[in-house]
Amino acid sequence: MERVLEPEVMDTWEDAVEYDAMDFVEVNTAFAESAIALGPQAGTILDAGTGTARIPIIISQRRPEWHITAIDLSENMLKVGAQNVQQAGCEAQIQLDFVDAKQMPYPDDRFDFVISNSIVHHLSDPMPFFRELKRVLKPNGGIFLRDLMRPADVATVDGLVARIGEEYNEYQTKLFRDSLFASFTLPEVRQMLADAGLSGVEVYASSDRHWTAQRSWQPER
Repeated sequence: MERVLEPEVMDTWEDAVEYDAMDFVEVNTAFAESAIALGPQAGTILDAGTGTARIPIIISQRRPEWHITAIDLSENMLKVGAQNVQQAGCEAQIQLDFVDAKQMPYPDDRFDFVISNSIVHHLSDPMPFFRELKRVLKPNGGIFLRDLMRPADVATVDGLVARIGEEYNEYQTKLFRDSLFASFTLPEVRQMLADAGLSGVEVYASSDRHWTAQRSWQPER
């Protein structure tokens, strides 16, 4: 099945509010716990494409020693995220930055750990992001990326969409369907990471609809 692009930035207020209202508590918590298991006890963390900052909030409540720089290219997502961070009392641990993940202002070797949930399928070409990830990450740094995986055919897309539940409204269902078409296959992800020079990264199907790419943080020698 050919890839069908969707907008890179979900920048309307409706996009931000509808996205934030979707029930991702279970998957966000699973993502946070997996990231914590791979990361350092304390350190500088980059969350690329943070959306409304739900994942860094969960992480901060479990890893108060992490300082998280959470970036997004949607001002409205960050506005909702700022409200969420304030309500959670995590302002001291989470810094929200309006930054393009494909062209970051941070110095080389800045971060101990880079995480990202569902940014890759929004990018028409993820290679600039992967190269920037490698640049800002310390040589011993950890990686935890997760995103949707493009199915082989439309029938599989229809089946996945049919199973998401009635709690999703029509707009939210369309977002999910469009994202499946815009996603990458497992071989495509593996090739892009290799081309970006990101070594030692395990890439695997972590569900019937997700791929995960991970590399554990290692102490500096």
